[in-house]
Amino acid sequence: MKHIELQRVAPADIEARSMELIGQELGERVFPAEQLPVVKRVIHTTADFEYADNLVFSAGAVEAGIAAIRQGCTIVTDTQMAFSGVNKRVLEKFGGRAVCFMSDPDVAAEAKARGETRATVSMERAARLEGPLVLAIGNAPTALVRACELIDAGELRPALVIGVPVGFVNVVESKELLLTLDVPHIVARGRKGGSNVAAAICNAMLYQASNNARE
Repeated sequence: MKHIELQRVAPADIEARSMELIGQELGERVFPAEQLPVVKRVIHTTADFEYADNLVFSAGAVEAGIAAIRQGCTIVTDTQMAFSGVNKRVLEKFGGRAVCFMSDPDVAAEAKARGETRATVSMERAARLEGPLVLAIGNAPTALVRACELIDAGELRPALVIGVPVGFVNVVESKELLLTLDVPHIVARGRKGGSNVAAAICNAMLYQASNNARE
């Protein structure tokens, strides 16, 4: 076997070392203090430094997300993968919860009957929830479009919308639509994104809410 020099890092130190390397590669780039942990965690999740350029934050977006978390918010995801990735142990410390309606039989039945996607119906279910909401949309542009429509109509008032769906059909357009709305948002412009990115953004804010940025 060819000899390759490997870094010797204790298991407990791997994440911290990764964040250190990310910080070094970001070099002279400067981000607002509350945004930096989000950018670094997304890069940590994806190993993709383009997120340093394509993540767009509305004014006070991260602060709004952290405030919602500390108020015991509900994080609504558009995939079970994003739901699984959110650190629910930390979220529950604040009295919050994460939910995903995508696998609910009644959501599937309604979507089929109406000729809509389950993601669309899921956002309509989210609009019925009480208390502060954070929408974490990492996969379905139809979810983001419907959320934008509900927000524009005054039927949905989330504390924060994480709009990072990935793909090709209406992905860019759905994100640009969110950027036109007066709602706190974090958007990954372009085609990139994903459930892992949505969960990473949530977790970055969760760790800041716990006064532990885990950088």
